Amino acid sequence: MSLLEYNEITVRKYIIVDNEPYEVLENHIFRMQQRKPQNKTKIKNLLSGRIADMTFHASDKVAEAEIDSKEVKYLYTTKGEFWFSEANDPSKRFKISEEILGVKAKFLKPNSVYDAMVFDEKIFGVKLDATVDLKVVEAPPGVKGDTARGGNKLVKVETGAMITAPLFVNEGDTIRINTETGEYRERVMK
Repeated sequence: MSLLEYNEITVRKYIIVDNEPYEVLENHIFRMQQRKPQNKTKIKNLLSGRIADMTFHASDKVAEAEIDSKEVKYLYTTKGEFWFSEANDPSKRFKISEEILGVKAKFLKPNSVYDAMVFDEKIFGVKLDATVDLKVVEAPPGVKGDTARGGNKLVKVETGAMITAPLFVNEGDTIRINTETGEYRERVMK
């Protein structure tokens, strides 16, 4: 386990605070007048999903979390719980709450294999690609000249997520979506 200096605690690093893993969501290193520099961070607890603000000083060192990965298969969702199984053994099922998965949860496709993030034998999240291609299952017709709202409309994709897309996107189209922000990227021609 390696130790990180205060200035090495940057976005997307995994650290251990109070024996629990955290992901660094934001960081800002600054120095106020005659004082020593500080690293002001926003961190997310990977086990509970709780977000906290924490400031690290120049003398602070923190342990980097060792995150392993394991293949899992997404099965279904019920009452805000996302059910998975081990990729090779469907009888070993487990659930992950929506708070822990975050925005990415609405882009999981049933019966797809993903890499799960594991810390200390506990699965706490799933890695998705930066973008995902999903089929549009519901799209209101785009009315010619209806650009008062910027030329966008809400469409529903195969996972049930509602995405703001341009007027030219129709039912049956495949669109590429950014999994970090949930925003439309482009229409995919297949």
